This record gives sequence, C-alpha cells and structure tokens, in this order.
Amino acid sequence: MQTDNPKMKVRDYLVIASMIFALFFGAGNLIFPLHLGQLAGRNWPQAVIGFIVTGVVLPLLSVLAIAITRSRSFYEVCLPLGSICATIFLILIHATIGPLFGTPRTATVSFTVGIAPFLPKNMQQFGLLAFSAIFFVLTFWVAYNQSDILSKLGKILNPVFLILLLLVFVVAFCRPLGNPANFAPTAKIYAHRALTQGFLEGYNTMDALAGLAFGVAIVTAIRSLGQRGNKRIAVITAKSGALAMLLVGLIYLLLTIVGAMSLGQFKASADGGVVFSQVVQAYAGMWGQAVLAVLMTVTCLTTAVGLVAAFSEDFQKHFPILNYHQWLAVSCFASFLTANIGLEKIIRWSLPVLMFMYPLAIGLIILSVFSPLFKRDRVVYLVTMVFTLMPAILDLIVSMPAVVSQSAFGKAVAQIRLTYLPLANVGLSWVMPMAVGLVIGVILHLIRRRKNYI
Repeated sequence: MQTDNPKMKVRDYLVIASMIFALFFGAGNLIFPLHLGQLAGRNWPQAVIGFIVTGVVLPLLSVLAIAITRSRSFYEVCLPLGSICATIFLILIHATIGPLFGTPRTATVSFTVGIAPFLPKNMQQFGLLAFSAIFFVLTFWVAYNQSDILSKLGKILNPVFLILLLLVFVVAFCRPLGNPANFAPTAKIYAHRALTQGFLEGYNTMDALAGLAFGVAIVTAIRSLGQRGNKRIAVITAKSGALAMLLVGLIYLLLTIVGAMSLGQFKASADGGVVFSQVVQAYAGMWGQAVLAVLMTVTCLTTAVGLVAAFSEDFQKHFPILNYHQWLAVSCFASFLTANIGLEKIIRWSLPVLMFMYPLAIGLIILSVFSPLFKRDRVVYLVTMVFTLMPAILDLIVSMPAVVSQSAFGKAVAQIRLTYLPLANVGLSWVMPMAVGLVIGVILHLIRRRKNYI
C-alpha cells in the first residue's frame, strides 16, 4: 500500500535550500560579478540581468533536469545520446569544472584575493607556487581520508564569511566609492550589448555545468526526507532552489553594483580577484585583508575537496583502470599545475572551452526539463545536440587566443559564422540552430509515434 509523502516543513525546505546555496555559491563566484560591474559601468543593470540568467536560472534548471529525468548520475542524464556520447560529455564536464579550470581556480582565487596583496610583485609567482602546493596537498589529504573536518569548518566559516560580506555591502552602500551612473563602460562591448555580454560572462561561474554534475546529491537529499514521486521531487527542488538562488542572485546584484562603484577609486582590473581585494582594503585595511585571506582559503579549500572527490568517484566508476585514491592524486596534481599559470590566464583560456560547453549544456538541460513531453526520445536528443554542436565548435575557434582566432583559418571561420548564423555577432550563434534542431527532432518524434499507432 502506497503512503503519502510526508509533509515538508519550512525547516526541510531551508535545509535543502542551504545545500543548493552551498553547491552553487563558492568564494570564486564573488569575483565575476565584481569584475562585471567594473566592465559595464553605468550599464550594470542590463549586464547583471544577463549574468543572472546564466549564473542563477540555468543552474536551477540543471538541478530540475536531474529531478525530472529521475537520473542517478550525470551520465544517466546524457544516456539518450548513447553511452559513447554520455561518456565523452562526462569527461568534458568533469575536466572543465575539475583539473582544467574549476579546481585550479579555487587555489588561484584564494591566493589572488587573500595572499597576493601581502607579497611584493617579484615574489608573486613563487608565492603562488608554494601556496598552491600546500593548498592541493591539504585538498588531497582531506579527500583521501574522506574526512568531514573541512565540511564541519565550512558550516561555521561559511556563515561567518557571508556575515562579513554583508558588512562589506553595508559599508559600501553607506560610504560608496563612487556613483556607478557616472562611469562609462570600461569595456566597449558593454556600451552596446551589455545584456548579452552579461549572459556570456555568466558562463564563468560554471554553475550550470556543476548543477548537472552535482544535482544528484540534491535530489538524493530530498529523497532522504521520505519524498517520492518524480513530480513531487521536482516541485520541492523548484521551491527550495528558488529560495537558494534568490539569495545567490541578490548577492550577484549587490556585487555588480559594488564593482561599478569601485570605478570611483580604482581603474578596471584584469580580474575580479584584484577588485575584491581592493574594495576590502579600501574599507577595512590590511587587517580586513588578513581575515579575508583566512576565510577565502578555507572556503575555497572546501570547494576544492568537493570537486576532486566528485571527479575521482566518477572516474573510478567509469574508468576503473585507477582506483579512487589514484584518480585523486591525478586530479590534485593536474590542478596544481594548472593553478600556476595564474588566475587571469585560467579565466582567459577557459573562455573558448566554456563557449563550446555551455551551448551543449543548455541544450541538454532544456531537453531534460521537457523530456516527459517526448518520452526522452533519443531522436529528439540527437538531432537537437547535433544542430547545437556545429555552432558551438565555431564559437570555440573564434574565442581562442589570437594565435588561432586571428590566423587565416580563424578569420575564415569567423566570417562563415557571422554570415550564416543569426545572433553570431552577440556570441549566441547556437540559439537558432538549437531551436531548429529541437523542432525537427520533435516533428520526427511525432511522426514515429503516429506510425506506431497505425
């Protein structure tokens, strides 16, 4: 006999919301909206709207995709594309949020924001080398022993960090460094298309990718509360997620404004890590910087442990040639190597990869959310993703550093892209092909279903 789902209490929703917030808001997420504000200047309202779509709405939809498809892993989300494609996507997602960009960034952000201001310029590279070595040795040790020490520390320090961030907001708005309405965009592109550029800037959070990889943990947590049923879990995910992501969105909004206000005292920086350090020093001096250094490091360390553990667990499962601890060593060492190219270069080199990965992730999220309408038909998935893959490859090429994008080949690709793909001039060349592929896929699904009924 089937029993009804136990009633969700307010406390239950808050627990799930807290988990979702912790999943999507790491210390690294602080730097991008700050930098966005500096780049957009007076056009920050349009820019932050676009940023919130990719930094808030898409991550929430990615978790809903897990709930709606009743998947037990990200691999299962991709299975309608076939096992080979699902494996390739799994590798690409984990490499992006893992050793290539996401995990190294936890070390470089904490160093840039917390440690670098205390070191002379000629010691910066050695300082990063030493710091990142210690950082990833600690990451390896905690993840190796599967210790919850860092998790327990995080439960204490993360709220402290958010309280200090709130204080920064209070002081920043009571004693503004400048009026953002007075500052022209420092990046020309924000003068004409701040909305779409803010949307693209939101790729840097990598949260839509993280949601696909880690959303299973949220759905599992909801099921642990005794909740059953696909629709019921999706509704709870939506309600709890909306609460969590509302807070994330509010923080992004305030950080963007603070970034724009900082132009009253500072020039636009190369990355948001420098902006955050400058703002904290302007209000709290070096003592504030010291406290920030400790909190940022522990917060980033907690995130790093989660990333390398998830990478190692998934790779052990799908590629058992190495065990969990061996994959862990590979992940930590590769992240250490990548971290030492520096935060600015990591962000710059991640751009072409994210321009390639995000359209595919968005396509997969949309297909998963609406999959009940076409019974997860493989044809719909394949046609949509093939149509999305083509412009994504072109976006990858034209976003590469000058050695590729400014070569004869790169320029030819850029010209083809601009000539034949609508919205290519604003970095959204994948939108129309994806829509066309989805329509064709659904039509083929309806034709196939009608034949089966005849």
